[in-house]
Amino acid sequence: MSQEMKARARFVQNTLQTLGYQVEVVELAESTRTAKEAAQAIGCQVAQIVKSLIFKTKDTHKPILVVASGSNRVNEKKLGELVGEPIERANPDFVRQHTGYAVGGVAPVGHPEPLTTFIDQDLLQYDQIWAAAGTPFAVFQLTPRDLQGMTQGQVAAIS
Repeated sequence: MSQEMKARARFVQNTLQTLGYQVEVVELAESTRTAKEAAQAIGCQVAQIVKSLIFKTKDTHKPILVVASGSNRVNEKKLGELVGEPIERANPDFVRQHTGYAVGGVAPVGHPEPLTTFIDQDLLQYDQIWAAAGTPFAVFQLTPRDLQGMTQGQVAAIS
C-alpha cells in the first residue's frame, strides 16, 4: 500500500477518535472500492456496506453526501425533492475537492467543510455496518446510530 493511502486511513482514524468514536480503521489487502468488493473482503452482506456518494445540486453546485446501503441505488429525483432542487452525480474532481477523498474511498467523516447529509433508512435495520475509511482498501465497522451521530445526517428513503 502506498504511503498516501496509509496516511488517509490514519486521518480517518484520528477524525473518528476526535469525534469520540472508539472504532478501528482496518486496512485490507483486497479492494473495497465497490460495495460488492467490500462485502466480499469483510465477509458481510452487501446491504451492510455504507456507500458514501457525493451529488451536486444543479443550480447552486452545493455538495450533498448520501450514505446509502450497498444494495441500494439512490433515486436522484427523490433526493432532489429532499434537497429542494435538482441534483446530479458529482464528477471525481468535485468529490475530491469537497471531501478530500478519491471516489472509492470516501469516508462519511473528515471532510474539509460540513456537508448536507442524508442517511439511507435501510441501514438502520442492521446492528453493524461498514464504511470506507479514506482509501479503497480501508474500512471501519460502526452502528447506524454512530453513523447518525458522526454525520448529523437526516434519515430518509433514498432508493
